[in-house]
Amino acid sequence: METPARYRRGMSDEIMECVITYVTDPRDRAAISLVCRRWYEIDALTRKHVTIAFCYTSTPDRLLNRFRHIEVLKLKGKPRAAMFNLIPENWGGYVTPWINIADSFPRLKSLHFRRMIITDADLETLAALKGRVLESLTLEKCSGYSTDGLLHIGRSCRSLRTLIMEECSIEELNGDWLHEVALNNTVLETLNFYLSWLDKINVKDLELIASTCPLVSLKVCNCEMTNLITIFQSATTLEEFGGGSFDETEEVYPTITFPTRLRSLCITYLGRNEMQIIFPVGHLLKKLDLVYALLGTEDHCNLIQRCPNLEVLETTNVLGDNGLDMISLTCKKLKRLRIERGADEQVMEDAEGVITQRGMISLSLGCRELEYIAFYASDITNEALESIGSNLKNLSDFRLVILDGEENVTDLPLDKGVRALLLGCQKLRRLAFYLRRGGLTDLGLSYVGLYSQHVRWMLLGYVGESDEGILQFSRGCPNLERLELRCCPFSERAIAQAASDLRSLKYLWVQGYNPSPTGFDLSPMLSSSWNIELIPARREALDDGVGQIEYPAQIIAYRSLVGHRTDFPDDRSVVPFTLP
Repeated sequence: METPARYRRGMSDEIMECVITYVTDPRDRAAISLVCRRWYEIDALTRKHVTIAFCYTSTPDRLLNRFRHIEVLKLKGKPRAAMFNLIPENWGGYVTPWINIADSFPRLKSLHFRRMIITDADLETLAALKGRVLESLTLEKCSGYSTDGLLHIGRSCRSLRTLIMEECSIEELNGDWLHEVALNNTVLETLNFYLSWLDKINVKDLELIASTCPLVSLKVCNCEMTNLITIFQSATTLEEFGGGSFDETEEVYPTITFPTRLRSLCITYLGRNEMQIIFPVGHLLKKLDLVYALLGTEDHCNLIQRCPNLEVLETTNVLGDNGLDMISLTCKKLKRLRIERGADEQVMEDAEGVITQRGMISLSLGCRELEYIAFYASDITNEALESIGSNLKNLSDFRLVILDGEENVTDLPLDKGVRALLLGCQKLRRLAFYLRRGGLTDLGLSYVGLYSQHVRWMLLGYVGESDEGILQFSRGCPNLERLELRCCPFSERAIAQAASDLRSLKYLWVQGYNPSPTGFDLSPMLSSSWNIELIPARREALDDGVGQIEYPAQIIAYRSLVGHRTDFPDDRSVVPFTLP
C-alpha cells in the first residue's frame, strides 16, 4: 500500500523547531545536524550554547557564520597540562579575536573563558560591546589582565548575575573594581575570585553587595572570617561560601553563624582550633572542600562524621585510609570524591595521612553512589581496583595517580585490576591512570583499549612496555576524543599510527616519548587534517633558585577546520611541525 503524501513529507520545519529546542546535548545536536541540509540549518538557527574545547580548532568568523544566535559561549585555550606548569606561559590561547566580534552575536549574554590570555583592553572592549546585556562572565584559570580591566566590567556590566575569576593570575593594582560592582549591580547572584589572590578589597564593598544583591554563591580570598559576619547576616539566600582566613592569635575561634540555606563550604587555612565553626551546619552540607585546610587525619574524621549528607568532598591525601573508612561509614550519598596531593611535609607529620588499597576497598564497599573519584595513592593493588569495578556501577570518571614517594608498590603490574574495573564500570567516560614504571604492561594497555568502549577522555602515564602496547590499545577505544600520554616508552612512529587508528580522536598531548632520528615520523598525521606543534625539551630554574627542573619534549596535535594558527611565540618555545 502506498504511503500517504503527508507522511512522505516527514516532519515539518515548525514541528522540528519546537522539538529541537528540547535537545540540549551537543553530541545529539551534532548528530541531528548531519541528517539533512534543512536540519543543519535549523540547528544553526536554534543552537543556544556552544563549547569550543580547543580554541584553535575553529575561528570566530566560522562560529559566527554558523551559530549567529547563540546565547552562551564557552571557550578553552591552553592544554590541560598548563595547570601543572608543563606548558610555556606564552604558548597562546588569546581571547582578543573572540572578544572583538562579540557584538555580532545579538543574543550573546554569557561568556566562559578557561585557561586563556585576556588583556585589560579585551575587558574594556567587552564592556563597551556587551556591557548592557552581559549576564555571566567566567574567567577560569586565565591570565594577562589586571584590576584596571575589571574596573570596566564593574562600571558597565550592570546586568551581571555571575562574575567568576577563579584561580586566575591577576595583577592587583587596587580594589576599585569591587567598589564599582557594589555601586552598580543589584542582581549579582555569584561572585567568585577564589584563589586569585585579590587582597586589596574593602569588606564594606562585600557587605554592600550582600545587602543589595540576591547572592547565592560567594567565594573570596584571604578575608578574615570574623570580618565576614555581617555579610553572612545579610546574605540570607547564600548557598555556597568559599575562601576566608583566620586570626592565628585566637586559641578558641569565635562562633560564626552561617546562613541557613548554606549547602556548600570551602574554607581556606581551616585548622583544628577553627573547625568547630562548621559543626552546627555540617548536617546541612552537600559539598565540602578541604583542599586548602590545615587538618590532619584525625581532624578529617571528626569533621566528616558530622557531615552525613555530603555529595561532593574535595581534600588531600592527608585524609588517609582512616578518613576513607569514616567516609564509607558516614557519607552514603557521596557522588564525587577528589583527593589531591597534599604538602609533603604535612603528610610526613601525620603518619596516617596516606591513601592505600585498604582505604579504597572500604570506600567502594560503603559509598555505592559514587560517580567521580580522583585520588593520589601511595599504594594500590589489583584487589582494590577489582573492588571498585564490582561495587561502583555509577562511576563515570575515574582518575588514579600513584605517588612516587614510596619505593615499592605492593602489586604491580595492575593489568588484572584495570581489566576488572573497566568491565565493571560500564558508564565510564573519563579515565586516568598515572602509574609507576611497570604499572601496566602491553597486555594491560590492550585491556584499556578493548574495554574502554565509551571513554572520551583519557590520561595515561608510565604505562606499556613497547610500541606494541600503544598499537594494541589503539585498536579499541572507538569513542576516544582526547588522549594525553606522559612518560611512556612509545616511538613517534607508533604514536602517529595510534592517532590514525583511533578514529574519533581529535586531540593528542604527549610529554616524554622516543623521538625518531630524523624527527619526521609524525608526518603521516599531517595528511589527516591534524595540526601538530612541538615544544622542545627545556630547563627552568626552581623557585628557590637552587637547581633546575627539566621538561621533556612535548607533542600537541589537534584536528582543525582552519589550518595552522598564526600566533606562535617568537622565542620558538613552541614550533609548528611541517614537512621540509
